Amino acid sequence: MSSAGAPWLLEIRLFTVKPGLRPEFHRISEEGTVPLMRECGITVLAGGPSLNDEDGYYLLRAFRSEQERVELSQSVYATDVWLQKYEDVVPPMIAGYQTSVVPVPGPALREFARSFALG
Repeated sequence: MSSAGAPWLLEIRLFTVKPGLRPEFHRISEEGTVPLMRECGITVLAGGPSLNDEDGYYLLRAFRSEQERVELSQSVYATDVWLQKYEDVVPPMIAGYQTSVVPVPGPALREFARSFALG
């Protein structure tokens, strides 16, 4: 993450996965889609099953700007890997999702990311 003074954008994505599919959704996320996002330049901070909803799943990502958020997100879905491995698998697993984007100071976001990495 950059140390520049401008705030980063924290994207909070909350998925509702179709009943019974969350373990497989989590496996695909950890082994495939999150690494793919990182390869495309997206800063993925954390993701995983929700503690208060058996069908809930969260994904936290950080971006330098709204333009970067849109461009990098779209770049994932245009990759051959996404199109060949995930396009026909992941979207049908999702019953719905909500996305919220909030500004966060860089130092706070770095500390947040570090705390997640420490587990």
